[in-house]
Amino acid sequence: MAGLFRIKELVDLKNLETLDISENQFNGISMEGFDRSSSLKKLQVLDLSSNMFNNSILPHMSGLVSLKTLILRSNDMAGSFPSKVNLKTLETLDISYNQFNGTQSVEGLCGLKSLTELGLRSNQFSGPLPQCLGNLTNLQVLDLSTNQFSGNIQSVVSKLTSLKYLFLSGNEFEGLFSFSTLANHSKLEIFQLSSGSSRLKLETEHPTWFPTFQLKLIDLPNCNLNLQTKTFPSFLLYQHDIRFIDLSHNKLVGTFPSWILQNNSKLEIMNLMNNAFKGTFQLPNFKHGLRKFEISSNNITGQLAKEFGLVFPNLSYINMSRNSFYGNIPSSIGEMQGLKLLDMSNNNFSRELPGSLFVNCTNIVVLILSNNNFQGNIFPNNMNLRSLMVLDMNNNNFTGMISAELGKIPMLQVLDISNNKVSGTIPMQLCNLSNLDILDLSQNILFGSVPSCFNASSLRFLFLQKNGLNGLIPPVLARSPNLVALDLRDNKFSGSIPSWISQLSKLLVLSLGGNALRGHIPNQLCQLRNVRIMDLSRNFFFGSIPSCFNNVSFGMMGEDNFETGSISEVEATESRHVGMQDFSFSRPYSPYNSTLELDLPVLSWSSSKEVEVEIAMKYRYNSYKGYIINLVAGIDLSCNELTGSIPPEIGDLHEIQSLNLSHNYLTGSIPVSFANLKSLESLDLGNNNLSGEIPRQLVELNFLGTFDVSYNNLSGRVLDKGQFGTFDESSYRGNPGLCGPFIHRSCNADESPATSPLIDVEEQDTEGGIDMVWFYWSFCASYVTILLVLVAILCINRHWRMLWFYFIDGCIYSISVWLFETEFYQ
Repeated sequence: MAGLFRIKELVDLKNLETLDISENQFNGISMEGFDRSSSLKKLQVLDLSSNMFNNSILPHMSGLVSLKTLILRSNDMAGSFPSKVNLKTLETLDISYNQFNGTQSVEGLCGLKSLTELGLRSNQFSGPLPQCLGNLTNLQVLDLSTNQFSGNIQSVVSKLTSLKYLFLSGNEFEGLFSFSTLANHSKLEIFQLSSGSSRLKLETEHPTWFPTFQLKLIDLPNCNLNLQTKTFPSFLLYQHDIRFIDLSHNKLVGTFPSWILQNNSKLEIMNLMNNAFKGTFQLPNFKHGLRKFEISSNNITGQLAKEFGLVFPNLSYINMSRNSFYGNIPSSIGEMQGLKLLDMSNNNFSRELPGSLFVNCTNIVVLILSNNNFQGNIFPNNMNLRSLMVLDMNNNNFTGMISAELGKIPMLQVLDISNNKVSGTIPMQLCNLSNLDILDLSQNILFGSVPSCFNASSLRFLFLQKNGLNGLIPPVLARSPNLVALDLRDNKFSGSIPSWISQLSKLLVLSLGGNALRGHIPNQLCQLRNVRIMDLSRNFFFGSIPSCFNNVSFGMMGEDNFETGSISEVEATESRHVGMQDFSFSRPYSPYNSTLELDLPVLSWSSSKEVEVEIAMKYRYNSYKGYIINLVAGIDLSCNELTGSIPPEIGDLHEIQSLNLSHNYLTGSIPVSFANLKSLESLDLGNNNLSGEIPRQLVELNFLGTFDVSYNNLSGRVLDKGQFGTFDESSYRGNPGLCGPFIHRSCNADESPATSPLIDVEEQDTEGGIDMVWFYWSFCASYVTILLVLVAILCINRHWRMLWFYFIDGCIYSISVWLFETEFYQ
């Protein structure tokens, strides 16, 4: 319903106590025919949330003399909350998710002495908290999160001793908040504070104090907890009713606090990721109800106890990645039949995987075991993982063949078994995986051709590099119009680049280097307008470089094209993150007793798969992950049989960073248009037949870090300004016509240039001999000149001549005395 809400229609409802018109599109209230002095006197609950009301309706609330609960959440209210509204009986007020601002609005609420619940979440409140809020001593629920409140909060919070739920996250608070402030808050059950700002520091250890409360939820991620000592909060030793604990991203040190699990049998969610805990993980001595266990990015070591799955049968989410665990994964993990996510990556696990993981954990959605030392056959023959969406097992020591059973996992979207020792052919059963988004089989021992039945229209990333695959470039890829990255590098593919390649309009990375491809570079590549990286190196391409390459963006589009697919239990959606595949599963966490619609943490499971692409830059292949891929652009046509001149149109590719045309048979001059490649960092034109001078305009390339024009027929003076002042003679060798100080060859016209690198060495030796002759002649001439001047002076001036003779006589006498004394003492 939309428009004005005509309240006069309710005038005869004398006994009305609750009015709920939430989640409509009302934008105002019509007071026509409504007598405020006699109508709705018994109304206690008014819910106007999720409409389009603005501040104009607030003055009409004063007539509701019995009103106890007012819900204005998610409307279009802005400015200040009016202090003159007479709501003295109000106990619950929720104005969250509006656009109220300033500090006055909060001060206007200080007169509502009966308030027990106050929700101000997600507005634009700013400035320090008014001290008068401390007078609302009946408050049990206070939600100030996601605003711009600043200043110190300790003095206000210390007065609110009736608080049960306190939400302070997402503000700009400053100074020190000591937990001893909460020592008398005996009713406190929920405390939530995270800032991410270095201006706020939380201290739990000093001064010494003892809690009078029993927390059910403590949520303190990324909040500079115990910044000086980095110790785990000791007051948690006295907590035995915790259901949710999050102390992640605080860099806490010490032994991993396994006692948290032992002391809190009702604990469901535990998140201690990204700290610096060490030691081993100890199991509690009873069957625990934990459902989410997040301890990634610490320094925990040791083996997992064989009873791990028996003690935690209810676990749905396990992330123990980026630690130092070793040994095997116990077979008891098969007891976790509700397991949905298991991430054990980046540890030192070894041995074979337990068969129970593939047979009993039928609900698992995300399985990440990459970067370990697992061995044995990569897949058992009796897999039962029908719900699996992500399977990432890269960088291990798995052997065996790709199982045909994978074709029975219809929801699989990510399959990464790269960098193992998997052998054999790609099974035909993979053709059944119509939902694949990422397929990475690279760096194994695969051979044969890609199955012709492959039909993954959703496929965006295909990595098959560094295997022994052969045949033509798979024509079946024409059925994958959403391809973003195609890497077939270092295989045995043959034939030519097919004309259908132009159909891959979303392609950003094309890497075909190190195969046996032949023929001309087709103009159809110029229709791939979004390509950023093109690697055709180390093949047998011949003919000229297409001049139409300037039609390709190579980064000029300026868009973030490496998107992320986000998956939930209900539907698949696209998100804006870059170079990453994200999978999340969530449901609301156990609610607490409050009239407010509290935004409590959800019991969520999430994982991400960063797409990694190897790109040849500056003479070697480097790996680029995630968002950084959007910042890289380059062309590599090196080590082919290309002829003709370099198209000057390549100078139109202003955003390109790497250009490698080396080891071909290119002729002509270096295009002056290369001076337009302002982002260029690496330029390799070596081992061609280029001639002419190096264009002086290239000194404008301020980011050039690698430059090679060696073994061509270039002539003239080498450049010595800007970045070119950093290159040595290795960048120019094999060009007998070049000269200049950086290559130790003079540019004097009367000197004939050498004809080969060997003669260069002889010329240097010869030049060294001529320099020495001139040195000797200069020395002799100077000596004779000085001697003649001295004789002339002595002949002309008698007084100077007598002094000179006295000086010589004194020298002779001194030498004779020294010789006599030396002989005497010997």
